[in-house]
Amino acid sequence: MSGKGKGGRGKGKTGAGGKGTSKAAKAGLQFPVARLNRFLKKGKYATRVGVGAGVYMGAVLEYLCAEILELAGNARRQQEGAHHPRHIQLAVRNDEELNKLLGTVTIASGGVLPNIHAVLLPKKSKSKASA
Repeated sequence: MSGKGKGGRGKGKTGAGGKGTSKAAKAGLQFPVARLNRFLKKGKYATRVGVGAGVYMGAVLEYLCAEILELAGNARRQQEGAHHPRHIQLAVRNDEELNKLLGTVTIASGGVLPNIHAVLLPKKSKSKASA
C-alpha cells in the first residue's frame, strides 16, 4: 500500500489559514455571490434558487456599476472638478437606456440637466444683409 498516495481523498492543501476561495473569486466578480444568493433565498422570490443565480445577478450589477462609473468619470473630466453626485446624475440622464432604467430614481444632490426652453430664449433680429 505504500507509495499510492491519498487516492483523491480529503481536502489536501488549501493555502493560507485553511480558507478556500470565495464564490465571487471563482466567478471573477467583485460583488459577493454568496450574499446575493442568500438575499435571493430569504426574499422568497422563488421556491428554489439555483447556484448560478447569484453569479448572474452579481455579473449584471457589476456591469451596471462599471457603466455608470465610466460615464460619470467622463462627465467629471469634462467639467474639471471633484467627484460629485452631479456627475452621476449627468451620466445617467444623458444616456437613454440608463435614464429609462433609473427614470424614477432620485439621486441626492444631483440637480437637473441644464435646459432652457426655446420659447424663453431671446428672438434673433433679422439682419439687413439680404436687402
